[in-house]
Parts: sequence; C-alpha cells; structure tokens
Amino acid sequence: MSAPQTVAAATRRLVGLTALRWLPVGLTAPITVLLAQSRGLTLAEIGVLLTVHGAVVLLLELPTGGLADALGRRPVVVAGAVLHLLSCLVHATASTFAGFLVGVLLLGLGRVLDSGPVEAWYVDTVHRIDPGADVAPGLARHSAADGGGLAVGAVVGGLLPGLLGGGGALAVPYLAAAVLDLVLIAAVLRLLSEERPPREGSARAALADGLRAVPATVGGAVRLSLTDRPMRVVLLLTAVGGVGLAACELLGPVRFGELAGDRDDGAAVYGVVLATSFAAAAVGAMAAPALRRVLRGSTRAACAVLAVLGGASLAALAGPDLLAVAATGFVLHYVAHGSAWPLLSAVLHTRVTAAHRATAVSAMSLAMALGGILGNLVVPPLVGSAGLGAGFLAVAGVVALGAVACLRLPRTTARDTAVAVDGALVGY
Repeated sequence: MSAPQTVAAATRRLVGLTALRWLPVGLTAPITVLLAQSRGLTLAEIGVLLTVHGAVVLLLELPTGGLADALGRRPVVVAGAVLHLLSCLVHATASTFAGFLVGVLLLGLGRVLDSGPVEAWYVDTVHRIDPGADVAPGLARHSAADGGGLAVGAVVGGLLPGLLGGGGALAVPYLAAAVLDLVLIAAVLRLLSEERPPREGSARAALADGLRAVPATVGGAVRLSLTDRPMRVVLLLTAVGGVGLAACELLGPVRFGELAGDRDDGAAVYGVVLATSFAAAAVGAMAAPALRRVLRGSTRAACAVLAVLGGASLAALAGPDLLAVAATGFVLHYVAHGSAWPLLSAVLHTRVTAAHRATAVSAMSLAMALGGILGNLVVPPLVGSAGLGAGFLAVAGVVALGAVACLRLPRTTARDTAVAVDGALVGY
C-alpha cells in the first residue's frame, strides 16, 4: 500500500497499528503471574523474571531505537512482533523457571524493538504531508488506542480461562495473543510504508551499514537529551510518571485486597479497576488537546494541572477505607497519566529531527522504566516502616511536585519553537 497522503489517513493507520500492538499484551496481563504460579514458580522466582525484563529494557531501549532510525521503522517493528509472538508461545508451554526466563527475554527484546518506531513513522509522515501540522491530536489518539487495546485485552484475557475451564486454560490468552501478533505483522507490512532513500548493495551490507550507524544515532540523541532543556524536562516528567505507575501497580493490589476483605476478592476487584483504568487512560489521552485548548493553548499549564491531579488521585488511595474512593483515585491517576503522555511526546518531537526520532521516543520509554525501577526500590521499604498510606502519600507528593517542572516546558508545541542546527533541534 502506498504512503498516506493526508494527516487523517496517517492517523488512522497509527491508531489501528497501536491497537493491534497492545491488544495481545492486554490479553496476557491478568494471567501472567497466575500462569507461572500454576506451573510451580514461586513469587520470588516471578520477581526475578520481572527484574530481568526491566534490565533488558534498560540496556537495549536506546540502541534499538537507534536501530529503527538507522535501518527503517517497518523491519524493526516486524522483528519486535515476531519476538513477542515467540514469547507468547514459550510462555504458553513453559513448565520451568528456565523456560519462563527464555519467554521473558524474548518479551523484553520485542518490547524494546517496537517501543518507538511506529510513533516516529507517524510524526515523519505527518511532517512530510504538512510541515506545520500539530502532531499532538494524533499522538492523543495513539495513546487512546494504546489504553483501549490494553483495556479490551485485559477484560477478554481475564475472562477466557474461567469460560474455558480445564488445567490448561490459563495458557489460552497467550495462544490467542500469538494469533493476534500474526495479524499485527500482516498489518505492519501493509500499512507502515516508508519513503527512505534506496541503499546500494546486498541486504546484508545494508544491515551492516545500519548497525554501524546506530552508535552515532544514539550518541546524537543522548547529547540532545543532556543539552536541551525541554528534552531534559520531558524525560524528568516521564520518569516521575514511571514512579507513579509503579506505586499503582505495586501497592494497588494490596490496597484493594485490604478493602475487599481477602486476597481472592481483592484480585478480582483489582482486575476490574485496572481494566477500567486502561480505558480511562485512553479517554484522558483523547481529552488532552481539548484541555490544552481550554488553557489557551498552553502545554505547560495543561501538564501542570495534570501533575496536580495525578498527585491528588494517589493521595486519595491513602484516604478513607472506602472502595469507591480508592477506585476513583486509581482511575483518575491513569486519566492524568494518559493525558500527559501525548502532550509531553509532542514537546519531544519538536526537539529532534527524523534522524533521531525513534531514539528519542525510546529515551522516553527508558525514562519511564527508570522511574518505575526507582519506585519499586524505594516504596517497599517505606511501606514496611511507615505503612501503606505513607507510601501512597510520598509518591503523591513526588508526582504533584512535577507541576513545578512542568512550568519549564515550552508554552506551545509549534514547530517554529526550535531551529535545526547541525542535525539536531536546539533553541527555546
């Protein structure tokens, strides 16, 4: 299929590919831990697997983003989908720690390969069609498709084992996810068209040239992240968002278990709240451009309001022992996070050229992962010494203080706020 000729057509492709990407992930999210436990793994072993996944993301996020910038978006996205498919098959059949470890390694590699290329393709395509176009509305729809795919997948994946029954029912969502990965691969090959200059020589030579270009590409993005103030602020706020999400994912099940009365009922309640939160994040992303318009087009004001909302919603989780209050706070935090992401992404895309775009998107994912790891390391000891409420309140304070950093963002995300110099966008 030829390249899209309008911004609306490019946005439709972005939304479709994003929903297909995250639907398989949502299918497996509710049953990942349960499947591993049913195959004999302890919680400690599952924790090690999650740590390995985080380490893979930390080590390879930027290099794989550079790979997409150097070789092209489509082949890297396809490779990521293939690895995710293989990971699903391994998880569905694994029966030992070593088997699950292979599945987690494949999952991490697939995750870092496809964390930025589709978004980078969209922004490049929109700028080719209309150099002055605002990408924030499209990125908002991208985030909405992300949350929507996760929400639908989480509901279906949580229901499938109970509907099917039997000893192997927990593996069914993984098998269904593998089938959806095949659909995603076909869609990427058809829809993600690129206009890249032809390379001379064999495919092997092209791959070698692209790999040699990765260090320079990554180096350019890292230098920009360190020297450009808006980029630094975006990455800082993204890391703060990672801390907030880590607190939700780590402490949320415990809190809802307390409120529901026992672990089993708490798990069921948490599953419903989590699926609702994914959907709410999608709604928040769609509402982000409207919020910015209400605040007279100010990106910094919109992000500051969302930071305060995010902090207040986490504080609600430490409030009265009422399920409705805690669930509302949890959902509102995802609304705030989902709304802020496309606004911060739009700022990031004004600071980089096409040569470093996928790497810059990967830098945001890396910042999110670092924030999550920091939260997972710091929050548990705090909860152990001061209680669950203190953990929520501490993270709420950190998230709310992000509003101060938001005031250092550019007011708008118009492309004329930066000037291209020596292959990188600088200026403020």
